[in-house]
Amino acid sequence: MSVVTDIEKLALELSDSERAKLAEKLIRSLPGPFIEDDDDDGIEEAIRRSREMDENPEMSISMEQLDEMIRQRVPQGVSD
Repeated sequence: MSVVTDIEKLALELSDSERAKLAEKLIRSLPGPFIEDDDDDGIEEAIRRSREMDENPEMSISMEQLDEMIRQRVPQGVSD
């Protein structure tokens, strides 16, 4: 295995919060254009939300909770 593959495998074993922190550090380590050219500010928004969840963990929800919320909002059998 390559070093990158080993690191990726280890990173994927981290908790969501730990992966978010690692992702933030990696993204911030990239040269400016990777962040500055982001027209929709998606990366900055993800970093902001990650910080909010670190500061206030009870505001986050699990995938199961999100799925249930979606099921409650969208009637079964409805498709576009």
